[in-house]
Amino acid sequence: MTDEVLRVGVIGARGRMGSEVCLAVDAAADLDLVAAVGLGDWLFSLADAGSQVAVDFTHPDAVMEHVRFCVDQHIHAVVGTSGLTEERLNTIREWLAVKPDLGVIVVPNFAIGAVLATRFARLAARFFESAEIIEMHHAGKADAPSGTAYSSAQAIAQTRRELDFGPVPDATTQQADGARGADIDGIHVHSVRLPGLVAHQEIILGSAGETLTIRHDSLHRSSFMPGVLAAIRAVPGRPGLTVGLDELLGLSD
Repeated sequence: MTDEVLRVGVIGARGRMGSEVCLAVDAAADLDLVAAVGLGDWLFSLADAGSQVAVDFTHPDAVMEHVRFCVDQHIHAVVGTSGLTEERLNTIREWLAVKPDLGVIVVPNFAIGAVLATRFARLAARFFESAEIIEMHHAGKADAPSGTAYSSAQAIAQTRRELDFGPVPDATTQQADGARGADIDGIHVHSVRLPGLVAHQEIILGSAGETLTIRHDSLHRSSFMPGVLAAIRAVPGRPGLTVGLDELLGLSD
């Protein structure tokens, strides 16, 4: 990274997260907020303002269009919008293949504590027979389960596969629809949506005679801003697709 001030545009600038990002970027001495675009607004405002990095906090139905626009306009992108499946990530990789100097960072959760919780869960999964996840968000969230819970479940499942643990124990033979939650790679994930919540996750691991609960709570959207700013500063120096903050925090394997 150089000492040059980065020109940043925000997509979804009138939303809950987007407005917080605008405040954080505007307050950072090394960043310059040059464009604040609402969902559905004319995207060329980003290019016209000379944005070097665009931050997207919008909607799963619109995010791929926004990333494609950024790639076409040679604007680095930081994406906090949920709904980017592995298939969609692969599509972004294909788009970036012809832009070797361009970077996109996709992050399920920008809160440092949430990143660490997933990391701790992956480590703890080596020592416990089973795990389930409860994620709780505000009632305005469009997707379920959350990208954070999805990522945590995949991390736990990966550890279990590496150790050849097999399926988690579960004797359920009769249930109401959805009673056991979503099945993400063999890990059950339960989603709660209530007014008053922001973003919360409990990862519960269990073996005979004991349980371990790893919980993270974001009580205000300001909790995500250190991670967002770190990704903005890093993305010009990270060509290709980066998923998550682990590498930026020195947590990668």
